[in-house]
Amino acid sequence: MSDIIQVKPKDVIERILSLELVRVTERAAVASALLRGHGDEKGADKAAVDAMRRELNKMPIDGTIVIGEGERDEAPMLFIGEKVGNGTGPKVDIAVDPLEGTTLCAKDMPGSIAVMAMASAGSLLNAPDVYMDKIAIGPGYPDGVVDLDAGVEENLNALARAKGVKPRELTALVLDRPRHAGIIEAIRKVGASIRIITDGDVAGVIFTTNPLETGIDIYLGSGGAPEGVLAAAALRCVGGQMQGRLILDTEAKRERAFHMGVTDPTKKYRMEELASGDVIVSATGVTDGSLLQGVKFRGNVITTETIIYRSLNGTVRRIHGEHRQMSKFNLD
Repeated sequence: MSDIIQVKPKDVIERILSLELVRVTERAAVASALLRGHGDEKGADKAAVDAMRRELNKMPIDGTIVIGEGERDEAPMLFIGEKVGNGTGPKVDIAVDPLEGTTLCAKDMPGSIAVMAMASAGSLLNAPDVYMDKIAIGPGYPDGVVDLDAGVEENLNALARAKGVKPRELTALVLDRPRHAGIIEAIRKVGASIRIITDGDVAGVIFTTNPLETGIDIYLGSGGAPEGVLAAAALRCVGGQMQGRLILDTEAKRERAFHMGVTDPTKKYRMEELASGDVIVSATGVTDGSLLQGVKFRGNVITTETIIYRSLNGTVRRIHGEHRQMSKFNLD
């Protein structure tokens, strides 16, 4: 007789919650995909938010949005501090970006995704919706090989030495923003290549985890703090290094951050401080991209592609969904 594998009830619950997260991001992705190419960024974002909120509130969790699309006065966005779930399960932190790349979706350009992370209460950084300076690399390097406080040239040279290549053989990914002109100039000076993206820095950070496939060695620059926490959560699941610092450049921002528990406005957060504990991350493609295929509407079938990460065991799963029950997407 074969051995019977004993599975703890807690593990069963967590595995079920992993699948529930997939359903949440699938619903958000399909809802926003209906507005691809319509030029309506707010409409696509609202569709994703409404679908994500609806599915989150069905889950057996006592959840709190700690990283969201705004704060309480900005509802109907999933605001920071909002309670989600039916209240019957574990207390969890939730970080969401219902539609990362709203412009990409509105213009039907590559790389838009619906993404969220979940961890036990107190595990995800609770911060205001502000910008964050970020640096990230993939796994396999000595701890501290790059540092947010070091210059671009110093970081690229250090990474090149750790990788055993010349700096010109590296590729850095940077968001296409005027504020990054200095970073881009410094990268060019070192001789490294640059891949510039218009939106989507969650996926951009994830690209560093597999440079052989993506061609990306390092992420540099500033972007949204919500995306920073989500990216750190995903990176923790597969390995790598990331640092982030909130950009609290006004008294109002510093005051908001203080009320959310940020006592040091200049603190440099390590990846493990942005997202600790057992973290689960789910991302579903909205438009086709390098990370995920987008939603496809094919007659009576909707297809989706989702990637789900879990930090506890380093598991990464890709789920190709074929959906035939249209009513679950509230398409009317």
